[in-house]
Amino acid sequence: MWNNKLKIFSFYTSLVAVIIMIIEAGFFKEFLYRSQLIYFYDFSFILTLVTIIYYNLYKKIGTSKKIWPLEIIVTLLIAVYYLARFEYNFFDTRRFQFFNLRLIYILIILCFIRDFSSLKINFKRTFINPAQLFILSFLSIILIGTALLMMPNATVNGIHPLDALFTATSAVCVTGLIVLDTAKDFTLFGKIIIITLIQIGGLGIMTFASYFSYFFRGGASYENQISLGEMTSADKLGEVFNTLKRIIIITATIEIVGAVIIYSTLDLSLLDGSINRGIFFSVFHSVSAFCNAGFSTLSGNLYEVGYQFNYGLHLTVASLFIFGGLGFPIVYNVYKYVKHLLRKYLFSIFSKEKSHHIPWVISLNSRIILATTFFLLLFGTLSIYLLEYDGILKNHSTGGAWAEAFFISANNRTAGFNTVDVAAISAPAAMICIFLMWIGASPASTGGGIKTSTFAIATLNILSLTKGKKRTEIFRREISENSVRRAFAIIALSLIVLGIGVFLLVIVEPGKDLMSLIFEAFSAYSTVGLTLNITPTLSPAGKIIIIAIMFIGRVSMFSLLFAVMKREKFYNYRYPKEEILIN
Repeated sequence: MWNNKLKIFSFYTSLVAVIIMIIEAGFFKEFLYRSQLIYFYDFSFILTLVTIIYYNLYKKIGTSKKIWPLEIIVTLLIAVYYLARFEYNFFDTRRFQFFNLRLIYILIILCFIRDFSSLKINFKRTFINPAQLFILSFLSIILIGTALLMMPNATVNGIHPLDALFTATSAVCVTGLIVLDTAKDFTLFGKIIIITLIQIGGLGIMTFASYFSYFFRGGASYENQISLGEMTSADKLGEVFNTLKRIIIITATIEIVGAVIIYSTLDLSLLDGSINRGIFFSVFHSVSAFCNAGFSTLSGNLYEVGYQFNYGLHLTVASLFIFGGLGFPIVYNVYKYVKHLLRKYLFSIFSKEKSHHIPWVISLNSRIILATTFFLLLFGTLSIYLLEYDGILKNHSTGGAWAEAFFISANNRTAGFNTVDVAAISAPAAMICIFLMWIGASPASTGGGIKTSTFAIATLNILSLTKGKKRTEIFRREISENSVRRAFAIIALSLIVLGIGVFLLVIVEPGKDLMSLIFEAFSAYSTVGLTLNITPTLSPAGKIIIIAIMFIGRVSMFSLLFAVMKREKFYNYRYPKEEILIN
């Protein structure tokens, strides 16, 4: 009982500290030092230190429970913090500012994560189903992001509430459409808010909250595992949190490696020779690319002077959003396959015996998605190159034109960066772009669209019907009827949403070109972020429509229907079948 009360009190004090930190960062130019209120919460840190040492370290020593690294890190940081406070005179905040500036931010955030994760959060399926939980989590983050972006220090000249809502929705839904210039209209604080929203939106807030909650409390209820299993598409109930761990590790690893490579391609003279600006640029674009967001700290995106011919940067960014668009299960499955091949190769070198054969290391799902992704990349690259060789690609060398055609092909499937003048693209190439945007990325990824697997299953089913086959088969496997039905339902729902969206945009934006509005709607629904330069000129009604399309595209129309529709019970009967005249 005492432990629970201690944890609850520690959580509320750290929550107050986070709120104060955000308010002071958002309303005062001097971060945390205009007001000294934050120092009244030293007791919160002491309490957290005592809780961690007693409950999470002392009680776990000599038991089978794990002591997680973050618990040790928080403990050590708090200890260093107080040693420094006493060393530099506990109440002399002026002498302590340089040390305190970085450490207090880290401490407050880590203490809050640790306290929040220690709370028991149960998903009551009788009260709220996984689809409703998924939608509400995104809606909550969008509203919080809107409030944060409206803080005075987030923007240079202030921001209209509708523009803040549009930007927050675009960031959380990892779309990339902007009504304000990210580079000029947002401060460093505002850009940090945007990239945080992108990271949370790309992975999903439930991924963070559930995983941290799991490893701090050492387990989870059966109800939680069922709910999270549906949201993470885990194959087995016991692997739900292993799946969450893999998602976080894969994301962090790829984003760190991507940031390092991006930094190596930069000309720091374009960033005033500042190493800090170069690091921030690299981290921002690495996160934005892997999450398929398309946000950039450059006014002209990657089409900016000095960056438009940086093919190393373009290919690195393209690789990041291709990895992000493949989906975490596919990336992990490929990792297992490469690991299997490497182990098999080493086994053949150092052992005379033959290695044990493991069939189907690459799953059917991975085979279909990888094959479809390769086909779409090849088709898009060839189409864009042939259609735009004398158009938007004419200023590039032959090799550069192929690189840009590849970038555009991959980019149109939910990334949203632009290395060319998209508004100057020809009508046939624009149609190819719309087609690629509609398909989008792969399931369980950071991208949108109807998904590559949906397109592949629908295509295979059409081929099976034309051949007179009653089953849909590929790679010596039969695709379930439920998957086929789901694929065609997703396609139908996407066309309904896009049709209604374009219809409403035509009504509220009478002076704009129809092709531009169609392009905008498909870009919003598939969370791409490309535009024919009409996003900043949208009317308030047009912005609201695009916000709705972005949200529906990110959470999927299926999830919305699951959230509002009552699930039918299964009955042990079947009606007689009859064929309906279709064609």
